[in-house]
Amino acid sequence: MTLDIRKLPTGFGRLWTAQTISSLGDGVTHAALPLLALTLTRNPMALAVVTAAGTLPWLLFGVLGGALVDRWDRRRTMWAADAARAVLIGIPAAAAVLDVLSIPLLAAVAFLLGLGGLFFDTAATAYLPDLLRRDPALLESANARLRGAQTAMSGFAGPPAGSALLALGRAFPLLADAVSFMLSALLVRTLPAMPRPVPETGESLLRQARAGASYVFRDRLLLGLALRPAVGNVAFLAVETVLALFAHDRLGIDTYGFGLLLTAEATGGLLGAGIASHLGRRLGTGTALTCTAAVEGLAILGLAAAPNPYMAGLSLALCGAGMGATMVLGPSLRQAIVPAHLMGRVASASRMLAMCAAPVGAFLGGWLATTYDIRTPLYAAAVLLLAMTAVTASMTSNRRVEAARRAAATSAGAPDRQASADHAEEGVRDLL
Repeated sequence: MTLDIRKLPTGFGRLWTAQTISSLGDGVTHAALPLLALTLTRNPMALAVVTAAGTLPWLLFGVLGGALVDRWDRRRTMWAADAARAVLIGIPAAAAVLDVLSIPLLAAVAFLLGLGGLFFDTAATAYLPDLLRRDPALLESANARLRGAQTAMSGFAGPPAGSALLALGRAFPLLADAVSFMLSALLVRTLPAMPRPVPETGESLLRQARAGASYVFRDRLLLGLALRPAVGNVAFLAVETVLALFAHDRLGIDTYGFGLLLTAEATGGLLGAGIASHLGRRLGTGTALTCTAAVEGLAILGLAAAPNPYMAGLSLALCGAGMGATMVLGPSLRQAIVPAHLMGRVASASRMLAMCAAPVGAFLGGWLATTYDIRTPLYAAAVLLLAMTAVTASMTSNRRVEAARRAAATSAGAPDRQASADHAEEGVRDLL
């Protein structure tokens, strides 16, 4: 399918540009941060602390953050979060210049950046369906463009740039990310305002947060969509924690080569995002999601057994392709079937499951590498991904996907809260 940008509103172009710029900065930091940490320590568990710190805000504040986003102006939440992150990333940059950079400081800043990311990502996920009037085709088109740009910038262009900037000095990649956050904040401020969600009077923040989580767990399709990235994050963070060390010690890859290795994954991710709609039409969204999950598991298995950098790059490219397609199909489906007033909470509850699993993966990777061998976390990750594929296949089947889409289309003209209640009741019946 050829995506027609003319069907997308002008505001989407600004949102796409903002996230593209920010993703470039993220890619710079993604490559530079593990290498920066390696200049301070070679202890796998210490590296795991830095990796896990950025995901802890989702464990502590994930569902509450979604409830707050459903109360706040979503555009304002996005630009404020990016402005705050621009300031935060400057702290380790200054510490690097003053030669006082440390693992605890990197972990603390990673935690605060993760908190900003929680609010930005949740608000952006909830803002997009409002901007596109919850049109399923436009949502898929928009998510493919957003995912493609994110993959190209954070994985393709950013990592080599991060490695090159790190060669100039430890502060340079961090400063580049700070600039990207600030530019993104300025662009987001120009987006059209959307009506604030109708407040649910008489309900506490905690009660509203529970309602969002309950909505996910009562619906087998939404639960299946949430479990895939949750288990996937355990696997991927186990790999990411030791990837720089694995590449250096086992594959003989230098600093610049590590950036190219990440670029291979991004190239696959760009391809996967581009063909996601075709896969969904050809196989059905549910079957396509199962196939992409299987590709991810087999690709990580290939990475674990890779005898040289070329095979490792090919494996990461295949894994990226599976991830790219999944990250277009899954969120587009969720945005099309979840009521608007619950979108922030459902998005944050789903993301919380994924992000809370990430620290487990980070520490698992560090422990397996320390206790056994540097390849062990990779083999364990592959087994987890393939097991997850088998378990969730029926939860996200084509039959369930089409039933959910029909229910959403039928209730489109009904009051949002009544649709929410009807959908929740259907989820309960599915469990019986």
